[in-house]
Amino acid sequence: MTEHITINSRAYRLPSVPTIIVCIDGCEQEYINQAIQAGQAPFLATLSADGAVLAGDCVLPSFTNPNNLSIVTGVPPSIHGICGNFFFDQEANEEVLMNDAKYLRAPTILAELARAGKHVAVVTAKDKLRSLLGHQLRGICFSAEKADQVTLAEHGIENILARVGMPVPSVYSADLSEFVFAAGLSILTTERPDLMYLSTTDYVQHKHAPGTPEANAFYAMMDGYFKRYHDAGAVIAITADHGMNAKTDAAGRPNIAFLQDRLNAHYGPQLARVILPITDPYVVHHGALGSYATIYLRDEAQIGEVADFLANIQGVEAVLTRVQAAHRFELPPDRIGDLVVLAERLTVLGSASDKHDLSGLTVPLRSHGGASEQRVPLIFNRKVANIAPSRHLRNFDIIDIALNHLV
Repeated sequence: MTEHITINSRAYRLPSVPTIIVCIDGCEQEYINQAIQAGQAPFLATLSADGAVLAGDCVLPSFTNPNNLSIVTGVPPSIHGICGNFFFDQEANEEVLMNDAKYLRAPTILAELARAGKHVAVVTAKDKLRSLLGHQLRGICFSAEKADQVTLAEHGIENILARVGMPVPSVYSADLSEFVFAAGLSILTTERPDLMYLSTTDYVQHKHAPGTPEANAFYAMMDGYFKRYHDAGAVIAITADHGMNAKTDAAGRPNIAFLQDRLNAHYGPQLARVILPITDPYVVHHGALGSYATIYLRDEAQIGEVADFLANIQGVEAVLTRVQAAHRFELPPDRIGDLVVLAERLTVLGSASDKHDLSGLTVPLRSHGGASEQRVPLIFNRKVANIAPSRHLRNFDIIDIALNHLV
């Protein structure tokens, strides 16, 4: 009889062969389509016939932390609690990064499978995710960003630089993601983990559109590793934390709605606090500009008036109250503002113009965060069975499909 484990009210079969879950940061299907069309992704090209190529929605906001944690818990932010890269901690009365595992409200599938006796490995590009992905995990867990600091005692593995044969990459490079895949190959062939989670960085997607030589080369690199994983007998399940879009006008200039500036000019500086949950330690490639913002108001009696004001700003797609946003986007209501603002596809939201350093934007701005970046691929190197055609798939269904629905 196949063994199962229940995690966050979902049942999963225990993996019987090495299963690799890949989260390609900032990927949308068009990147893969263009790479295939250019002949740069021959292995991925075979999966429409030999595997399964599906699509689903990521969670909103379409940022890294909420989606990676949704993928590894199998549930939305309303349950696991991680609703941004950055938020206003009302208990502490301060704006903080949401990287600390103390903010996590649900166990991960990774930790629970390890507790059930399975060998689990995690390699993430940026160290900001390591403590969340590795929360209570007894296994391998480290970041490419700090691969030179990996120890057996803390990370479950050692000598990773020597094993991979690459130096520590720059955090602002495609090499950071390649290190993740190279480390994953070393772990697959040596340790043979039952489940491995690989998470990349979206540096390339922030700078290069689908079909560009740089983007195609990046996907060609990944395609080569996927083929090697496949040849080594692994199940491969690929999704993304979010998509990516240009956020510019026809001349390539950033389309930015600076909400704090607009609110201050209309209501004075004391009424509203604008929080940008895209904010993380790595803002060079996006300037902390995304298509989702939350607003905290000093006077809740003005919520309706302020919502109407924000909705009339050019580039704003939707303004929701706390209750509306929590319900529609499955968010924890105690960790979002009085209002949630989404931008249209070609626009990003800023706070005050003097709070954003755009000097690092050497190419036209590309970013994410809104509903326009919600559609992402779900790709497998095996056939999928017993999934109803009417089922609304999410990126956080990837482990369920990989363990329960592949043949």
